[in-house]
Amino acid sequence: MPFFAYKGRDGRGQLVQGVLEGADSSAVAGQLFNSGVTPLEIESSAVRESGPGLLAPLKRQKITHTEVLLFSRHMYTLLKAGVPIMGALKGLAEATQNPSFSNLVREIRENLEGGRELSATLVQHPAVFGPFYVAMVRVGEFTGTLDEVFLRLFHHMEFEKFISDQVRAAVRYPAFVIATMAIALVIINLFVIPVFAKVYKGFKTELPAITKGMIGFSEFVVGYWPVMLVALVVLLLGVRAYVKTPRGRLVWDEFKLKLPVAGPIVLKATLARFARSFSLALRSGVPAVQALSVTAQTVDNAHVARRIDRMREGVERGESVLRTATAAGVFTPIVLQMLAVGEETGALDDLLAEVADMYKREVEYDLKNLASQIEPILVIALGVIVLILALGVFLPIWDLGNVALGKRG
Repeated sequence: MPFFAYKGRDGRGQLVQGVLEGADSSAVAGQLFNSGVTPLEIESSAVRESGPGLLAPLKRQKITHTEVLLFSRHMYTLLKAGVPIMGALKGLAEATQNPSFSNLVREIRENLEGGRELSATLVQHPAVFGPFYVAMVRVGEFTGTLDEVFLRLFHHMEFEKFISDQVRAAVRYPAFVIATMAIALVIINLFVIPVFAKVYKGFKTELPAITKGMIGFSEFVVGYWPVMLVALVVLLLGVRAYVKTPRGRLVWDEFKLKLPVAGPIVLKATLARFARSFSLALRSGVPAVQALSVTAQTVDNAHVARRIDRMREGVERGESVLRTATAAGVFTPIVLQMLAVGEETGALDDLLAEVADMYKREVEYDLKNLASQIEPILVIALGVIVLILALGVFLPIWDLGNVALGKRG
């Protein structure tokens, strides 16, 4: 995504500036508003904020999700123990082993010393602290419960990590099976079928159609495998580049939800992430409209995120959360039922947390049974391949045997 340089004023009226990554200037403006910064200027920027040199990104160690998770936990522990936030940040900067994250924590501390709010500082690093994280910290600043917010963020990020791992596992296994079958077919066409083709040439008889087709395809693979390999690499790179575009990401994420076996697991994991994020935001005092806005950026599925954005637009018009969720067309009846009960009882955050835990358990169960669900499909596919190969290989031999028996008779 492109980068945008911005200038704005925080809650204290102080001028802040930096560079943010976003789909467009409107998306960047939304990030700034969610973090309590009123944008004054937003301009397209070719690069991130200037660094020490062109080779700096190569030398800079990446800040991982786990490091931010532990940072949240340590901040809660230190603040709960009564350690001032400046002292907590100083200690964490010295204790962090990742130089990049250590420098980032020092930068945050310096900005706080300069009078800036913590949320206004975090928003300048969207690759590390997402909009949801910043919005939660801002709520903690306003309510004076920053320690509790960091604890909730820690548990939330633990849940996010678990769900992300489950989604990857759900997609990885079918992909591995398909890749294995493809490699097996390539080996058969390159090395096995050519051996039989040489034998069949000595038969000097008409070969069955299935054998001709098998040999013809094998000869094509043997003759053009370099071209096919280059075409495959170009195709994969093209698909990867397309998926990185907003439109491509939308198509790919919608496709993942429609996969035969893994799709339902991905959907449940996405709904679990939505329910947990929305519940945490509401429980922390974030208004419903803003909660939906930041939640849409945490679900990690562009298709579902777009539907959540439509929910936000409906809530802004005065519609109920249940009605907008029903119109979105992506939520299961269980989620809709929980939303209905939650709105009636005023316990929407608690019921959404129950939904998140329920789907988390279902995802765990489904993944344990994923292999047993894929095995029948795998057996059928392998059976079809073996049948075609067997017919293609042995039909000429059977025909030759029949001819020999006919001559003897």
